Amino acid sequence: MAVRRVLELGDPQLRQMSQRVEDPASAGAAALVGDLLDTLREVRARLGFGRAISAPQVGELSRLVVMELPGRPPQALFNPEVVDGGGDIEVWDDCLSFPALLVRLRRRAWVEVAYQDESGAPRRLWAEGGLSELLQHEIDHLDGVLAVDRAATAADIYLRSEWQRQFGGAAARGG
Repeated sequence: MAVRRVLELGDPQLRQMSQRVEDPASAGAAALVGDLLDTLREVRARLGFGRAISAPQVGELSRLVVMELPGRPPQALFNPEVVDGGGDIEVWDDCLSFPALLVRLRRRAWVEVAYQDESGAPRRLWAEGGLSELLQHEIDHLDGVLAVDRAATAADIYLRSEWQRQFGGAAARGG
């Protein structure tokens, strides 16, 4: 496994559509999961935030998201898609691809996501609140959509340092 460079805002690869992973049980897919997990852990140690990462963020245009949430084992979601959702929440979102920014946006309060696990078996995940927001953020990456694209206005984008000066405390949980 290896730590990969996280692509940053402005890199054109972040705007591309990812391709379906045909064999989630393959050795190549397992290696990419390991690289994403190593990268997520390194970035989290360096920046102090980060709960998930998508393959496009390391330059791999594959529909894969890896999450590592407190108190839970790491989880790989191959070919995830939102199949249902509802409600509305406003969040301050941040991203490993632009760690100095926070973006105020609206997301669904709850979602149901269909995906394949590492063996290729179909699964469903129901999520609300912060986990719902996180899943939507990462699935957006798979479609070449970034949090800055979802800001209602330019006034909804802050430098992290200015957000902390104005509002204090911890910022968003981090994608």
